Amino acid sequence: MSENAERPGGGLVQVVRDFFRTLYDIAVTALWAVVLALVIRTFAFEPFRIPSESMLPGLWVGDYLFVSKYSYGYSRYSFPFGASTSGWNPFQFAGRLLPGEPRRGDVVVFRQPIDTTKDYIKRVIGLPGDRIQVKNRILYINGRALERKKVEESAAVDGGVGEPGHPSDGQFLEVFRETMPEGRSYVIWQRRGSEESLVNNTDEYVVPPGHYFMMGDNRDNSTDSRTLAAVGYVPAANLIGRAEFLFFSTNHSAELWEVHRWPDSIRFNRIFKRIE
Repeated sequence: MSENAERPGGGLVQVVRDFFRTLYDIAVTALWAVVLALVIRTFAFEPFRIPSESMLPGLWVGDYLFVSKYSYGYSRYSFPFGASTSGWNPFQFAGRLLPGEPRRGDVVVFRQPIDTTKDYIKRVIGLPGDRIQVKNRILYINGRALERKKVEESAAVDGGVGEPGHPSDGQFLEVFRETMPEGRSYVIWQRRGSEESLVNNTDEYVVPPGHYFMMGDNRDNSTDSRTLAAVGYVPAANLIGRAEFLFFSTNHSAELWEVHRWPDSIRFNRIFKRIE
C-alpha cells in the first residue's frame, strides 16, 4: 500500500492548473510576437501595397513590398501616430534621427507634402540644389539630358489589373531605359505623341535645401513633383523609407473566400523580386 496520500480531486486541479499555465505561456508568446513585429515595422521594414499605375512598368497594382525605414533615418512619420496632431505625442519632433541621404534613382515611400495622411511612392530624381527640367519628354538634371534607349516600341496597361499588357484601343506606350548621371538605370513608360504635354515641357525646377524631387516611372500617368500644387518638393522629414523588394503580388481576380482561385490570382513570378 502506498504511503503517499492524495487529496480527492487533486488530479483535476492539476489539469486545470496546467491548462491555465499553457494559456499564460501562449499569451506571453503572442505578446512578445506582437512587440517584435511592432519593433520591426517601426525601425526596420514596413509593408506597403501599390494602389495605382504611376510606377509602371516596374511596380504593378497589387504588388506588396517592404520598405527599409533605417535607410534614411527616422522622422515623426516613421512611427505609429507620428502624424497625429491631437493631444500629446512623443513622436512629434522635427527633422530626422540618424539621417541618411537618398540617392538619385531610389524608389521611395513618403508622406505627401500637401496631405500628410497619404503615402506616395515615386523615384528620386532631384537632390537638394539640383536643377530639374523636362523638355520634349527628355529629363534634364543640372542642364544635362539623361541618356535613354528604347527598349520596346509599344506596350500597354492590361485593363483592370494594373500590369503591363498588349497595346489596345490606340493607347501606345513607348518603353525606355533611362540612365542617371551616376550610371543607375531603370525602365520608364511614355505615351507616344505626348511631346506637347505640360508635364513633358516644364519650367526649370530648383530643388530647395532639405527637399527632394520625385517622379513616377509611368511619366504621363503620375502626379508627382512636376505638379507643385499637388505634390511639389518633398521635405526630407516626409521620407518613410526606400523600397527594397516585393514579398507578394496579386491581380485581385479572386475574392478572399475563393480559395480555389488563389493560384490564378497570385503572381508567383514577382514574389521576392528586387525593386530596380
